[in-house]
Amino acid sequence: MKTKSIKVSEIEKNWWIADAKNQTLGRLASKIAQILRGKHKVNFSPHMDMGDCVVVVNAEKVRVTGKKESDKIYFRHTGYPGGGKEVNLSHLRRTKPERIIENAVKGMIPHNRLGARIMKHLKVYAGMDHPHIAQDPQVLEI
Repeated sequence: MKTKSIKVSEIEKNWWIADAKNQTLGRLASKIAQILRGKHKVNFSPHMDMGDCVVVVNAEKVRVTGKKESDKIYFRHTGYPGGGKEVNLSHLRRTKPERIIENAVKGMIPHNRLGARIMKHLKVYAGMDHPHIAQDPQVLEI
């Protein structure tokens, strides 16, 4: 018995569109991470970038449960001494709503070079408009 490994030239990339309106953040991010990683494909290989591209629209209308709107804190560091910055979910929703979904998905994919390459296939937009209509994306049911 021989195990057949897929070649890079045999990988097929599809485009998906997900509407985040009234979707729970974690469940949406989990489904998006699976599609980006390629786990929905029969010939999934964990060491290769074989996932599809995902376009997320209406990121500003994503839903969270409980008191996360006021209590959830996002932390980042500028790299300088004393450069720690904290911002809560409601402030991030007002200023950069795309980052909410990007941060949730980023935590669910590998934290290495492969994960960085996979994240480039995620396109998030605050409103309904996006420039990827030419790719004819399939609707992602969640």
